[in-house]
Amino acid sequence: MSTPVLTADVAEYAIRLGDDALILSHRLSEWSAHAPQIEEDIALMNIALDLLGQARALLAYGGAFTGRTEDDLAYLRPEREFLNCQLVELDNGDFAVTMLRQLLFSVYQYELYRRLARSSDPQLAGVAAKAVKEVSYHIEHSAAWVVRLGDGTATSHERAQAAMRAVWPFTHELFQDDDLARRVSAAGIGPLPSSLYEDWLTSVRQVLDEATLSIVEDNWKPTGGRAGLHIQSFGYLLAELQHLHRSHAGAEW
Repeated sequence: MSTPVLTADVAEYAIRLGDDALILSHRLSEWSAHAPQIEEDIALMNIALDLLGQARALLAYGGAFTGRTEDDLAYLRPEREFLNCQLVELDNGDFAVTMLRQLLFSVYQYELYRRLARSSDPQLAGVAAKAVKEVSYHIEHSAAWVVRLGDGTATSHERAQAAMRAVWPFTHELFQDDDLARRVSAAGIGPLPSSLYEDWLTSVRQVLDEATLSIVEDNWKPTGGRAGLHIQSFGYLLAELQHLHRSHAGAEW
């Protein structure tokens, strides 16, 4: 059996997924030494490391198409070249925002990876088969916190519901089909984003119902991350992420 050729579409698709994992990993790392308890500090860093491992594998694979390393892609691209969804770059906010963001994205990743594990591309299938096990824990952990906050005190419920209103609009971008997604799906490489929505919503609703949280829909559906359009704070995130590497170009550990 011949080895599939890494095409431009597969490379861009892998980089999209890698950027999602990289940026959320960095956001979670910002909680280091600031989480509400020591055990949570460790848990969030472990989730961040899982995501960083996914990012490394995906960026290394996608970057091979143009001869760029994972470090090149992480540290040397300008803002407009990052293809992550806007959800993962949202500011951490309070702890409720972080946990809602994590739950909504982790359930999306789970639905994506369990299908991607059957990809016609063996490299992507291998990454997904490993990652789906990690993401199962990410869901379990964030869901427990969402329920604890939503079904807790009046204050924690109010703050969790406010987090829902802030984060929910950014989930719409996860399920948008564009030309790349359609080509990748037609080739049997990855699922259409829109095909993930119903299973995602069912799983998310189960947690939200237990947490006594409501989905408040409006007409605001921010998008553009897949095309390199990001929220204002993303530039500050990249400045922190890339500062050391850019300050000492060519340095090695």
